[in-house]
Amino acid sequence: MPNLPKPRIGRRSARSRGDASPPEPQEARAEIVEAPGLRWIHIERPRAVDQAWLEERFDFHPLDYEDVYSRNQRPKVDEYDDYLFIVLHFPRYDKTVSRLNAAEVDIFVGPDYLITLPNEPLQPISYLFDRVRSNEELRENLFSKGAGYLLYKIVDDSVDASFPMLRKMGNKLERIEEDIFEDEQAEVVRDISNVKQEIINFRKIVRPQRVAFRDLERTKTRYIADDLDIYFEDIVDASERIWDMLENYKEVVEALEETNESAISHRSNEIFRILTAFSVIFLPLTLIASIWGMNVHVPGEQDTTAFYVVLGFMAIVLGGMVAYFRKRGFL
Repeated sequence: MPNLPKPRIGRRSARSRGDASPPEPQEARAEIVEAPGLRWIHIERPRAVDQAWLEERFDFHPLDYEDVYSRNQRPKVDEYDDYLFIVLHFPRYDKTVSRLNAAEVDIFVGPDYLITLPNEPLQPISYLFDRVRSNEELRENLFSKGAGYLLYKIVDDSVDASFPMLRKMGNKLERIEEDIFEDEQAEVVRDISNVKQEIINFRKIVRPQRVAFRDLERTKTRYIADDLDIYFEDIVDASERIWDMLENYKEVVEALEETNESAISHRSNEIFRILTAFSVIFLPLTLIASIWGMNVHVPGEQDTTAFYVVLGFMAIVLGGMVAYFRKRGFL
């Protein structure tokens, strides 16, 4: 294949030579789509055998291969004489743990090839790859504009996939706002905690990515025509919109948390107010009953008429206390 980095046949990294690792199937899972002047190689969840396959065909720096297998890489753009190595993170909802996690995709970009190596399935990239593989017209349209435009399309689709997640997050915040003044505080507290964790995870993914997108916009001129440079600026703008939405959601969820705490405090105060009012109302009745229930001689003792007089007096006191509390707004 013309213009590719120098082959290094038979070379293996230290990672693939480790004796402690169990043997893997000796067949690479590289999927390839090509058109005149450009080849797209897609390897999902690369293994040591896939690395060996790449090493035999591409003269990439050993540290780049090491970064491909590392799970702690930050988003970055490394520029070499004849290729770019890009590490990007995108949010991915993991159904097994019901939370957002960062899915890493490593990308090599050369003058006539592009290699994508996601460590987890990324639906936007897989979908685009399947489309260009099955649709010849789309493939020719994308590939004819060079590796830089194909890179833009991959990154742009992956960035745009964040907006539906953000809309769902916004809908959750709206539902929480409606539920705050209902009588299910425990569910509201749990929902606020869940969406707050989602926002935190999303921000952890997007924050370092913003710098990588600016670096990518700066280095785009090597592989993209001058009349297409505005496309990478659009990626930076989309990333900033995502960050602005996350900042807004962060403020909203904090405000909802404070509002919910205020609502819970208000309900507690209302309950205490009613209980206190009833306690005060029945306090004089308890006093009256205690006086005429003493084990000493009292006026009207053993007199049926006196019993009803005491009951009547207690009813008058009760009615007066209730009327007074209602007038003062305690009930």
